[in-house]
Parts: sequence; C-alpha cells; structure tokens
Amino acid sequence: MLNTLWLGFFLTAAVAALTQWLVGGNAQIFAAMVEALFAMARLSVEVMVLLFGTLTLWLGFLRIAEKAGIVDALARWLAPLFARLMPGVPSGHPALGLMTLNFAANALGLDNAATPMGLKAMKALQELNPEPETATNAQILFLVLNASSLTLLPVTIFMYRMQQGAPDPTLVFLPILLATSASTLVGLVSVAVVQRLPLWSPVVLAYLLPVALALGGFMALLAALGSTALAQLSSLLGNVTLFALIVAFVAIGAWRKVAVYEAFIEGAREGFDVAKGLLPYLVAMLCAVGVFRASGALGYVLDGIRWCVTVLGADTRFVDALPTALVKPFSGSAARAMLIETMQTHGVDSFPALAAAIIQGSTETTFYVLAVYFGAVGIQRARHAVGCALLAELAGVVAAIAVCYRFFG
Repeated sequence: MLNTLWLGFFLTAAVAALTQWLVGGNAQIFAAMVEALFAMARLSVEVMVLLFGTLTLWLGFLRIAEKAGIVDALARWLAPLFARLMPGVPSGHPALGLMTLNFAANALGLDNAATPMGLKAMKALQELNPEPETATNAQILFLVLNASSLTLLPVTIFMYRMQQGAPDPTLVFLPILLATSASTLVGLVSVAVVQRLPLWSPVVLAYLLPVALALGGFMALLAALGSTALAQLSSLLGNVTLFALIVAFVAIGAWRKVAVYEAFIEGAREGFDVAKGLLPYLVAMLCAVGVFRASGALGYVLDGIRWCVTVLGADTRFVDALPTALVKPFSGSAARAMLIETMQTHGVDSFPALAAAIIQGSTETTFYVLAVYFGAVGIQRARHAVGCALLAELAGVVAAIAVCYRFFG
C-alpha cells in the first residue's frame, strides 16, 4: 500500500512535469523538482532533530507514569467499561492494561509510541480469538478507537508547528480536542450499532455521560466567545494542561517511591530508539510530496476540487488543507509530510496550515493501522472494521474544517 502510494507520487509528478514542458513550454520545471527533492531531504533532518527530543521527552514521562501505577490504576478504573464494551475479554486480562497504555499514548499525540503498545495489545487480544484469521468484536472496537484517534494533547502537532516557527505552537489545542472528540464518538457509535453494544447500560452511561456533558458545556462556552478569545483560551489551556500533566506524573511517581530520574531515562532511551527508525520514512515521504507539488500535480488536483467548491458557492480556503486529509487514511508519514509542506508553502499560521494541523490531530491512518495491527496477528477478515473506521475518519475531517472556520475563520 505504501509502496503504491509512494510510487504514485513520483509517476504522477513525472506526467505533470512532462505536460508542463511539452504543452506549456516550462523547461524549468525539472530544475524546480530537483531543488524540491534536496530541500525536502534537508527539511527531513531538521524535523527529525526536534522529533528526537519530543519522543524522548514524552516516553520518558510515560514510563514514570507506568512505574508509578497510573496506567494500572486507569486500567482498573476502566475495567467495568471494558467489561460492557468488550465482553469477550476477561477481567484482569493483560490486553486491558496494554490497551490503556495505547490509548494514553494516542491521547498525548505520541502516535509513533502508541504503535508498539497497540501491537502488544492486539497480540494479547488474538490469544482470545477462536478464529485466528477473523477479527473479533473486541479487536475491531480497539482498532476503530485507534483509527478515530482521540487526541487530548497533540504534542507532535505542537512540535511541528514550533519547528516551522509558530509563535504559539499550542494555538490548535482546542480545535483538535473538539474535532477528535467528534471522530471518536462517531467511531464508537458505529461499532456499537453493528455489534449491538449496550451503550445505554447504566455502567457505560456512568462513564460516557459525564464526558459528553462536559464536552457539550465546554462547546456551549466556546460558542459565546469571539475568535480572538478562542485562540487565547486554546493557547492557555494547551500550555497549562501540558505542564500540569508533567507535574502530575513526576509528583505521583515520587510519592509512590519511584526513582523518577532513572525511570525517565529508561523511557527516554526507548523514545530515542523509536525516533531513530523514523528518519528514512520521513525522508522518503517528504521528498515524494515535495516533487509532487513542484511538478504542479498537486496544484492540478487542488484546482479541480476548488472549482467544484466554487460552483457550490462555498468558501475555498480549506481546499489547500485537503492534501493532508486525502493521504492520512493511507500513511501517517505522508500526512505529516503534507502538513509540513502546507505550513512551508502557505505559512505556519495561515488558514490552510491551521486546518491541516487540526485534520492531522483529529484523524488517523486507517488503512495503515488496519494493515499493521491486523497483519501483525495474521487476521485476513476485517469484517466491519474498515467501514466503521472510515466513517470515523470522515467525521474527523468534516469536524476539523468546521472547527477551524469557527476558531480562525
């Protein structure tokens, strides 16, 4: 899948460049493509330097939380909810703790750190699978919740914005929170409908209703604010929440007699190992996207979409953010490349760049997650996993665009 996508970028770019040369007489197009190729390779290394620090930092703090028992406490607290939503998983099964770790990493926006934990959880769930080649209900729900990507603290988005010179990297905190809540809700409800899960159970409502009411009240509060106040509130909450979480991890770890420094180093070492394996993928995708845009191919695609939107009488500013949305279901690295490229082309705080950042933070790589998670355990029949995951992804994209207009329109 990634091979086809990557090859498609270069072949389409070649056709577009030949068209510009032979039809439009633009002989400089090939020089522009070669320049873009090397510029993106250089940018990959610059992004990677900051990514090393970000993953190392957050996996260090996450290891403190793990050793302090915070993750186990969350697993015990969520056990009654899991019992209703995943009745096939016995209480106390290792998969529950692993899924909690995976959800925690996703909530922090550490998608690369979440993948190893998610694979362990999927393998643990596979041990309960009576038909190894067919996905169980629990595996499907776990995958769709991953694909819907509930992100409470999108630190990697903040990191990319900071690397591109954003004066306030956390400006998109609240928009991402709202959009990712929409995608997760749609994903959960779609699976619940198919699997006939008891969402109206008193136990499930006891968990979900307070969250829904809090989000509803929060959205009502946001609706009364102007765009400037919304941006300021998003920045304040993003920074306060981020630092409060760090203090909570360290303080609880110290109270539980955890050697917090040693635990941080242990987790940070794992973060370094995860990060160093990402550079080849980042170089590959950024260079492919750079050539794709420089050839004019991306411009042709966006012009076609923009024309359709204009015919419908709608605002077209969001169109330049769509490359991130279009490739996100297939590849996280390609979507990151599109996001960074959009920031560089239009400006880090431009409307397209803000919309692309919100889309990136509120959706997930559906086909990549499906291939990796199910492929790791040999599942061939995904059943309703793809349909539910794509529905959640579509909800995330639509919500991201709507929220961006509300905050920054």
